[in-house]
Amino acid sequence: MRSTPAILLIVLTCLGVQAQKVNDSTSPLHLMKPDYDTPYGKPEVQQITAVLDKIYNYLDQTTPMALINRETKAEVSDYSKIDGNTIFKPGDFRLVSYEWGVTYAGMLLATQITGDPKYAEYTEKRLRFLSQIRPFFIQLEEKQPNLKHAMYRTLHPGALDDCGAICASMIKAQLLGFDADLKPLIQSHIDYISNKEFRFPDGTLARNRPQPNALWLDDLFMAVPALAQMGKYTGEKKYFDDAVKQVLQFSDRMFNKEKGLFMHGWILGMTEHPQYHWARANGWAVMTMVELLEVLPENHEGRAKVLDLLCKHIRGLANYQSPKGFWHQLIDRNDSYLETSATAIYNYSIARAINRGYIDPKVYGPMVCLAWNAVASKVNDLGQVEGTCVGTGMGFDPAFYYYRPINVYAAHGYGPVLLAGAEMIEMVKKHKIEINDSAVQLYEKGK
Repeated sequence: MRSTPAILLIVLTCLGVQAQKVNDSTSPLHLMKPDYDTPYGKPEVQQITAVLDKIYNYLDQTTPMALINRETKAEVSDYSKIDGNTIFKPGDFRLVSYEWGVTYAGMLLATQITGDPKYAEYTEKRLRFLSQIRPFFIQLEEKQPNLKHAMYRTLHPGALDDCGAICASMIKAQLLGFDADLKPLIQSHIDYISNKEFRFPDGTLARNRPQPNALWLDDLFMAVPALAQMGKYTGEKKYFDDAVKQVLQFSDRMFNKEKGLFMHGWILGMTEHPQYHWARANGWAVMTMVELLEVLPENHEGRAKVLDLLCKHIRGLANYQSPKGFWHQLIDRNDSYLETSATAIYNYSIARAINRGYIDPKVYGPMVCLAWNAVASKVNDLGQVEGTCVGTGMGFDPAFYYYRPINVYAAHGYGPVLLAGAEMIEMVKKHKIEINDSAVQLYEKGK
């Protein structure tokens, strides 16, 4: 039986068609277009902005600023009538979560980079809403002291998750002069971080779950950006000192120098620490460092160490990027799934490091372009971010991480994509990005 190519050649010959062999002598094979899984090439500002707009439109429609009665579902527009049945009007996402603190910051940056005021207005309106209802929930507490009302965790943080990321976004908004009295919330959040959260004897922020005396890498981001922003807000060096101390003391225990990656969890008293390099936790760590360096004074004695650690971490992350542009759920395990939120966080953090001159754009720019193209492919037509791992605790076995679900309602994906898109616009504008000999290359403008 003849093969298909042989039959095709006979047919072409019978039709009088001269078949030309394609080889290195007849065609420049190196110019053949690869069949990429992820779009390859320079991201364009217009395309990036379109992604940001899709997310903005979706979130603006699905995160209402309103209170309702839990039983009747009637809107509570007169805040003096807030009672124990008053709850936030349900939307797709909560307005007072740490994930939404990242989203608020992402909206602020999008306006700063694009000049379009609508993104920052999203944040301003919702933070003003929170500041307006706060006094009425305090009055409710005076009447019913033991009531766990809708804003209880916001007014009385019980964990870093309750206050750190949203506090950092509030300080950023306050520094921009927003029309919202956020100072009382900022002060209570910083007081919790500085004075009430459990710490090791050396001052390292820690938790007592899932084991006593546990370090969660996530907690760097749940505390340090707020401390750093408070340093800028007040001018008090103690906040910068605490922020730097956290980064360095976490890294002393949790940073794998050979891989350039952080482990997710560390337990005081254990002689051996299972190393699961969870992607999003590494994202929180790398983003913490770029956020800290953004406001840390140039003459601070810890700045050089933080910058050195950031560069080492970025190099470690770069070594594990997949050819699709994403990173894996467990970074160094290629059979774990590709995850969007962590990829977006790395995208933002590495692009910011390029834009601030911390790392070489020629080395890291092409991989960041690939990362953005990957992230953008996960924003669907509704503006939802696909492929994001849901909230995740600390585990000591691979199945725990491998089988964490993904969901478009995992709030962790939205802020990072907004941040990544905004920072990519800045990078694309600052650098000449071209395809040269089929590969993405970055050049200095004017050269």
